[in-house]
This record gives sequence, structure tokens and C-alpha cells, in this order.
Amino acid sequence: MDKILSRDGTSIAYRRRGEGPPVVLVGGALSTAADGAPLAALLAPRFTVVTYDRRGRGASGDGGPYVVRREIEDLAAVVAAAGERVSLFGMLSGGALALEAQAAGLPVELLAAYDPPYTPGATGLLYKSRCTALLHRLLAEGDRGGAVELYLSRTGVPDETIARMRRAPLWSGLEAVAHTLAYDDALLGDGSVPVARFASVTARTLVVTGGFSTAQARGTTLDLAAAIPRARHRTLTGQTRELAPHVIAPVLADFFSRPVHARQAS
Repeated sequence: MDKILSRDGTSIAYRRRGEGPPVVLVGGALSTAADGAPLAALLAPRFTVVTYDRRGRGASGDGGPYVVRREIEDLAAVVAAAGERVSLFGMLSGGALALEAQAAGLPVELLAAYDPPYTPGATGLLYKSRCTALLHRLLAEGDRGGAVELYLSRTGVPDETIARMRRAPLWSGLEAVAHTLAYDDALLGDGSVPVARFASVTARTLVVTGGFSTAQARGTTLDLAAAIPRARHRTLTGQTRELAPHVIAPVLADFFSRPVHARQAS
């Protein structure tokens, strides 16, 4: 993997695949650049696809204390390394990061996000507040496994599946990046959709959800599409939070292949 320094001096690791217009993939909670490899491989015949380890994960550094601005600066460094006219795709909380970065002025013309996990509404905000408090307590106590369990249960993974995962080799990798769950939690603020902030997103944006995503996720993506000035919404039939790379790849390829004059006219 190549490395680049973020503004605060933190080393961020990234990998390029393919040839063509650059596309940067932004992973969600607990993910590393390796998790984006299947989608990157599908897009690589038409694009230069860049995957990267967000700070605190994989081969990237972890300068602290964490603030959202530093993750935006990390993404800005990766985008600068990727080339000109970069497009972004953010998965789950990676979608929230991509939107926050573009709202802060990251020069991106095309942006796609899948199910950014905001939790608007009185019940959702209360649930988010309680989960945030519990997550910070678990991490402060050094209970990385408990923090991973909390995240998985929040996202609908059944208890019996979590128990099997705990016995699998992948569990140690999840615990290794468990502290970054606090970073993703911070990205989502209090859980509400930041309507006023995202009104400043200038990129043409595709907000995507799955036909089998939760009702809350589907509603949230509609709220996001309404808040972003140049956004449209799309539902992928049969998809859940675990988005299949072969399903999203052609959607992204079509969206990111729009000719320049069409981008400017929209």
C-alpha cells in the first residue's frame, strides 16, 4: 500500500486499482481497505479505484484525540493523491464522512452514499444517546469485544450469529479496530440528519438504500436526498445493510461515468 500524510501528520495508507477516472471508496464502521477490494475489483476495468484505511485501522496511523475534522482532512489527502475530478462512494458511516467532507468544501463533483446510519426522531435520538454512552463506557473499560458486540447488535446481527463470530478468526481483527467505533459514532453526531449543513453539499449526489434495509434506513435516505440540493434517491431491490458488490457496482459505474457537460448542466 502507498501512504500519504494527513494535515496533522498522521500516515494514511491507500491502494490504487485499475485505470480511468478516479473513484475513492470510503468504508464504514470496522472496515478497512481490504473490505473494499471486491467492489474495487469490479470497478477497476473502468476507473482508477482508491481504497484506504481510515485512521486507526489497518496500516494507517491514529493521531489523537479524535475530531471529525481530522477524518475530513484524511479523506482530503487521499482525494488529492487520487488525482483530478475524483468521485466518492461512502458505505454506511463512510457515506456520512463523504457527505461531511463535501459539505466542508472537498472538491468532489459526484458523490454516492449507501444507507448513512443516522437515527432521526425522538426514539432514534434517545437510542443513539444511550448507545453512545454505553460504547464509551465499554471502550474506557478496555472491553473491545463488548464494543464490537454492541455495534453488531445495533445493526441487527442476531445474538447467535455474534456468538459464532466471536469464535471465528475474524473476531480478533474486529477487536483490533474496535476503538474506531467511537470515531464513527462521533461522525453521526446526535443521530439527526444534519439538514442545514448538508444544504451546502454541491456535488451531484446519489443516495442509495436497499429494498430490504430497515424502514428507518429507507426513511433516512429519503430525508438526506431531500436535504441535499442536487441529490436523487434510488432503492436497490433485494439489498440489505450488507450490500452486494455486484449489485452496486453497475449503479456506481453508470453514475460516475456521466460526461462532463452532463455534470455541469445538472
